[in-house]
Amino acid sequence: MPHTPIKMDVLRKTLRGIESRIYTTIASLDMTAYATKEPVGFAERQSGERLELRAGDKWGERWDCAWFHFRGLVPESAAGRKVVLLIDVNGELCVFDEEGTPVRGLTNVNSEFDLTLGLPGKRVFPFAERAAGGETIDLWADAGNNDLFGFYRSGTVKEADVAICHEEIRQLYYDYEVLLDYVEHIGDQSARTARIQQALYEVHLLLRNPSDEAVAESRRLLGLELAKRGGDPTMTASAVGHAHIDLAWLWPIRETYRKGARTFATVLRNMEQYPDYVFGASQPQLYQWVKEQHPKLYAQIKQRVAEGRWEVQGAMWVEPDSNIAGGEALVRQILHGKRFFKQEFGLDMRMLWVPDIFGYSAALPQLLKQSGVDYVMTQKLSWSVHNDHPHHTFFWEGLDGSRVLTHLPPEDTYNGPALPRSILKAERDYYDKNVSDHALVVFGIGDGGGGPGEEHLERLARVKNLQGLMPVKQEHAIDFFDKLNANAGRYKTWKGELYLEKHQGTLTSQARNKRFNRKLEKALRELEFAASLAFAAGTGSYPAQELDAIWKEMLLYQFHDILPGSSITRVFDESLARYEALLGRVKELTAAAYQDAASAMAPSGAERPAVLFNSLPWERKEWINAAGDGAWREVAVPAAGYAVIDTASRPALPDFGLISSAELLENDLVRVTFLADGSIGSVYDKALRRDVLAPGERANVLAIYHDDGDAWDFPEDYAAAGYAQMTLTESHAYLDGPQAVVEQRYAYGRSTLTQRISLTAGSKQVTFATEADWQEDERMLRAIFPLNVYTEAVNCEIQFGHLRRPTHRNTMWDYAKDEVAAHQWIDLSQPDFGAAILNDCKYGYSANGHTISVHLLRSPSYPDPACDRARHAFNYALLPHEGDFIAAEVYKAGYEFNTPLAVVETGGSQGGKLPAERFSAIALEGAGVMIEAVKKAEDENALVVRLYETSGASAAVSLQVNLDHASAALADLMEQETDVLSAADAGGGYELRFAPFEIKTVKVHL
Repeated sequence: MPHTPIKMDVLRKTLRGIESRIYTTIASLDMTAYATKEPVGFAERQSGERLELRAGDKWGERWDCAWFHFRGLVPESAAGRKVVLLIDVNGELCVFDEEGTPVRGLTNVNSEFDLTLGLPGKRVFPFAERAAGGETIDLWADAGNNDLFGFYRSGTVKEADVAICHEEIRQLYYDYEVLLDYVEHIGDQSARTARIQQALYEVHLLLRNPSDEAVAESRRLLGLELAKRGGDPTMTASAVGHAHIDLAWLWPIRETYRKGARTFATVLRNMEQYPDYVFGASQPQLYQWVKEQHPKLYAQIKQRVAEGRWEVQGAMWVEPDSNIAGGEALVRQILHGKRFFKQEFGLDMRMLWVPDIFGYSAALPQLLKQSGVDYVMTQKLSWSVHNDHPHHTFFWEGLDGSRVLTHLPPEDTYNGPALPRSILKAERDYYDKNVSDHALVVFGIGDGGGGPGEEHLERLARVKNLQGLMPVKQEHAIDFFDKLNANAGRYKTWKGELYLEKHQGTLTSQARNKRFNRKLEKALRELEFAASLAFAAGTGSYPAQELDAIWKEMLLYQFHDILPGSSITRVFDESLARYEALLGRVKELTAAAYQDAASAMAPSGAERPAVLFNSLPWERKEWINAAGDGAWREVAVPAAGYAVIDTASRPALPDFGLISSAELLENDLVRVTFLADGSIGSVYDKALRRDVLAPGERANVLAIYHDDGDAWDFPEDYAAAGYAQMTLTESHAYLDGPQAVVEQRYAYGRSTLTQRISLTAGSKQVTFATEADWQEDERMLRAIFPLNVYTEAVNCEIQFGHLRRPTHRNTMWDYAKDEVAAHQWIDLSQPDFGAAILNDCKYGYSANGHTISVHLLRSPSYPDPACDRARHAFNYALLPHEGDFIAAEVYKAGYEFNTPLAVVETGGSQGGKLPAERFSAIALEGAGVMIEAVKKAEDENALVVRLYETSGASAAVSLQVNLDHASAALADLMEQETDVLSAADAGGGYELRFAPFEIKTVKVHL
């Protein structure tokens, strides 16, 4: 007679039945809440509105806060039993001790979390392993009225009870769960699977009449299967507990302070119960918040780090966006991140931990290698839409040829449930298992969910050496990478950026935030140059402490859900206010530093002299209107230096021969023709006798597409329905000194846009200074430029160099890159001719065939329904050029477009080390090299000069330092000296040779 088939739904029902019997409620807790709109500290916990509550009562609205006071007695009937508290207030909760230190986090079970990864809730607070009966319960807990992801879950208390924990049933639950998950996911008909399935069914029969004896026999039966160990393994898994915490996303930054405390406290308590537990967390910013707000909790963390139970991970201040953040900002992410972990924990970070960022700049490998970081962990590439990344373990090679060993956990998540299916998937789906013996498993609940719960740790205790699964060991991720590196010669190499085929909308969403980021990055560069000049001249002090604070706050706002624009409204309201304050302060400090530097210069007898400062490493010849009063003058300011001018005089202007009308702008080099709708019909280069625009097409078309996507993604077929166009309502043309100008006003729906389009004498650059009042819903605004250039690639500036990306759609890899990132410029070139689009705050572009589209604004409705519905200011420009973009030195135009000359009024000389009239503090002899930063060294009386090769070619330059200094040396990005430099001549020039896109850091000792 055949065996009766064992039905899996019967076994699943049995598991649910076991779970329902783990806890028996024996009493309710009394609850008093003190509700506030914003968090208050432990000392002020009774300052809010007092609420007496029971289960089912409402205590607030979304984002409300409250201190809960739970009181009660353990019934005498619980004597000798394990007693726990079951608490769920439909929010995130953190229990504190009597001294005001976080003890454990509790989170609501009802959440948006992906339930395939497990239940996110933590509702169990251990109270007594063996109660005496009659104990007093008196707990204070800080609550936020939101779930893990900020969603509102009714604002009502779900439960607050005293319960007995039936430990043998709890253990039986995990025995049964692990083996059931094994059977469901192993996917074979082996004797091993059949035997486990039979054991599960026999336990099902035993538990039809539950008793202590039935539970004990059930554990014995399942224990026989759990005790079966694997043989010699082909692969092993390294597991590390994790709690990925977005520093802002669907919640404000202030809530992350509490998420960190809740999560870290929970980790510490679980470490007391589970001796094998190894946990890791990244982001010094998060540790800094905990250190400031909960010093005793922080001391406990430091103890666990010292013991080797807690791994500090990652090499950056936060897990930042790497598409939009500038090159020097990424350097500072690493500099401040590594310095924090070294100073606080004595550990040198050798691993970049960025599981969730939205694409990976090709500049990163060099930045990492020059910072002593050899390894990268991420998993976001598994989200790509059209193409699977072909490796989980590989060497990632950047722009300059630097390589870092990179691992993508093959489970494709950083919230792994630590069930057999996790281990099976890691082995089954591992693309490089033919050459690698090791895979990383990252387990736990993120985003404030407390990291791993008891369920993860109980499961790992059962699967760590279970027959049919590869062995699993909890250990530091850095130890995993060191083992992985032992087989380094067997891995393939991926060259260039790691492009994420998703979230292209984040290159544009929240345009004001992106504009502030660019402006603040450039302002900080200017401040450091100005302060360095004054410091070297002996006329000013260097504001190191304040700069440190400003940099770190800006680095926080480069977090991968803030700068990309994928957070809620409140995050951007708050960051915009802080950006404005930071930028204002940086400008104040810069003006003061330049004033200090200017005080060293003699005014040469001029009545009202001004000093023009140029922080770029080449001489700039420009027309300026310094006072804004129409007193135009042509100036020449030396490289990385200054020139003194007399602002009392008003020099006569020549006849520039400019033409300006609603239909035409013309100077000596270029003729720009406008059509009736305001778009451009022709940009004729007189010297080259050719039109810059593609024949028969229009440029600067202000196109509006329907966009019903979210902040991350716009619809893939957005362009299929065509576009609407803003309507020209008014044109006004005039001449302004050396500029021919036409101002155009456009309207669409509830929105208006004004452009001041200008052409300056002696320049081919057509500039579009734009102000927009954008009030559209689910629309995107682009400016389209079809160019008369034949090429198969577009050149995109990225950090410390540029990338060439295809302009065709031959393959799905090409098709997937419809939206690409670029910084100050993007360019189409053929060998003899090209044209670049410059910008001062835009990052998203499409380059298809001969057409570049600049993505200006977009207004999705989730998660911020006000996204980009605001007033905006931004500038972009069309720059035709002879030769390709390298011969035309387009990179210089990009820097000049973003770095205006600084004008400082000065009334006289106060003495100093700098000579008068004209002075170049730092000069470069040679081509193709850029000075990205000049700053004071972190720990020494020295200046740091950061340079890089711009064109992708070998270069040799002489670095001329015209400041009093003692010596110079090469250093890495952590400012550790690597080689002494000898001056090549008496004038202080230092010969530097660059490989393509190489970054060099020179430390100049004063």
